[in-house]
Amino acid sequence: MGKARRIGITGVPGVGKSTFIESFGLNLINAGHKVAVLAIDPSSTLTGGSILGDKTRMTRLSTEPNAFIRPSPTSGTLGGVARATREAMLLCEAAGFDIVLIETVGVGQSETLVSRMVDIFLLLLLPGAGDELQGIKKGILELADIVVVNKADGEMREAAMAAQRDYHAALKLVSGTPLDVLLASGLKNEGLDTIWAAIEARLAAAKASGAFEERRANQGVGWMWAIIEEGVKAALLADPAIKKRLKALEKDVAAGRETPTAAAAEILALFRPRG
Repeated sequence: MGKARRIGITGVPGVGKSTFIESFGLNLINAGHKVAVLAIDPSSTLTGGSILGDKTRMTRLSTEPNAFIRPSPTSGTLGGVARATREAMLLCEAAGFDIVLIETVGVGQSETLVSRMVDIFLLLLLPGAGDELQGIKKGILELADIVVVNKADGEMREAAMAAQRDYHAALKLVSGTPLDVLLASGLKNEGLDTIWAAIEARLAAAKASGAFEERRANQGVGWMWAIIEEGVKAALLADPAIKKRLKALEKDVAAGRETPTAAAAEILALFRPRG
C-alpha cells in the first residue's frame, strides 16, 4: 500500500486552483517533501484534444527538482477522471513522492471518482457565500473533508471572512457536522501552513481510529471493480457480433424505433454466451 498522502483538490471555475496548488506545493517542498501533481485536464468534446496546460500555469513548481506535474486528458473516461490517474499515483509513490495532489476539472462527477482515490478531499470556494452556495451540489459538500475560502487577500479579505462564517454555518446544516472552513490566498501564500496542519491533524485522527486503513481498503476494492468494468466493456465492444449489431441498434434508439432498455437487453444477450 502506498505511503504517500493523497490529497484531492477541487473548486468552482475561477477559484484559483492552479495558483493555490503551485503555492501549496512549493511550501511543501520547502518543508522537505516531494510533491507530485496529477492534474485532470479537460479534453475537447469535438476533437478529443486536451489543453494540457498545467506546466505553463505552474511555472515555478514545474522547475522544482522535487516536483512532478502530470496532466491527464479526460477524453473517453467516466466523470472526467483519466484512466491512468490511479496507476500514475502509485508510480509517483514508488518513485519517492510522499505527497500526491490530484486536481480535478471542476465541480462534477469527476469529484466523486477522485474522492475515492484520495485520503483528504479539499473543496476551494470563493468569497461571496450566498450566491455560490446555491450552485454547489450537496453531494460535493458531503465529499469534502476541508473547505477553503481562497483569494482571501486585499480588498477581498473582509468578504472572505464573512464567507467563512456563512459557509461554516451552512455546511453544518448540510452535512450535519461542522467542517474545517479555512481562509487562504494562493496568490499571496497566506493560510497554507494552517491548511497543511489541518490535513495532518485529520490524517492522524483517521489513522488512530482505523478509518484511514478502512478508507484505503475500500478504495482498493473500488479500483478492482473499476478495472473489471472497463475490461468487460472493452471485451463487449470488441465482440464481432456485437460490433456488427451495435451501430444499427444505436440508430434505432436515436430514431425512436427501439427503446434503450430493449436495445441494451439485446446487446447483453449477444454478449453473455461469450462471457
